[in-house]
Amino acid sequence: MINLSVIILSFNTADITKQCLDALVKSLTSYPQFKSEIIVVDNASQDGSQDMIRAYKQSVNSDYIAFKSISNRDNEGYPKGNNRGLHNATGEYVLFLNSDVMVGLVNWPQVVSYMKENSTIGALTLKVQLPNNSLDPASHRGFPTIWNSLTYFTKLEKITYALPQLRETFGGYHMTYKDLNSIHPVDAISGAFFISPKKVLDELRGFDEEFFMYGEDVDLAYRMKQEGYQIMYYPKYTVTHLKYQSGLKNKQAQKKTKEYFYNAMRIFYRKHYEEQYSWLVNKIMYLLINIKSRI
Repeated sequence: MINLSVIILSFNTADITKQCLDALVKSLTSYPQFKSEIIVVDNASQDGSQDMIRAYKQSVNSDYIAFKSISNRDNEGYPKGNNRGLHNATGEYVLFLNSDVMVGLVNWPQVVSYMKENSTIGALTLKVQLPNNSLDPASHRGFPTIWNSLTYFTKLEKITYALPQLRETFGGYHMTYKDLNSIHPVDAISGAFFISPKKVLDELRGFDEEFFMYGEDVDLAYRMKQEGYQIMYYPKYTVTHLKYQSGLKNKQAQKKTKEYFYNAMRIFYRKHYEEQYSWLVNKIMYLLINIKSRI
């Protein structure tokens, strides 16, 4: 039985993806009895990524790590690309891992055992740090309710951070009132490091492919919590997220990325919040999103 399937979506990050694979293989081979598979899905890269992936596949020589690769003809986006990997995964647990995330000393059997012992866990992340050793804020989030979004975009979350007694009120978007050194539930985690039981992912049909980029991880976490599952922050081990290694090479790409970001906000609000509020509140919220997207 495969214990863990690791899905890595690649798009024009050949060098970074190779570094990611090197670190991952080294980490997984530290536990030779822990059987895993690596599935690299390339989203029509044009930087030699597909050649690198084919060569890497030939170089992996382990009885405990299987290597699969999928080459898409077009850039299908983050959710659909990862879902292709999910459809080909055979592990009991599935890890979605960004190609710009570097794993180190992770006790994989311990992480999986923790999830097995807590059957209500729908998804889990480790401590995801940026290169400057600060926490990647996307990996430790509350849901983007109207209040949480307001306190974040008006910077009230940041302004009140130095006042612990106000953090729970104004720091809901990133749950700044939580102890980052302790294991605890959160609302949402980043797709950069997102591990789940495969049966849960199959039950929910993976990521919602209406999203193209951004928002799909929060949406999946939201749907998991609707079904009674917990989303856990597990800081016993740390990974490094280099972040912004693709999609931001030029102004045109930056503009497109911004469009994806705010469109994801519209989709998420329509799916999960629109029915809770009056037409006037909804009109104001969509107007604010449109204004923010043009700034």
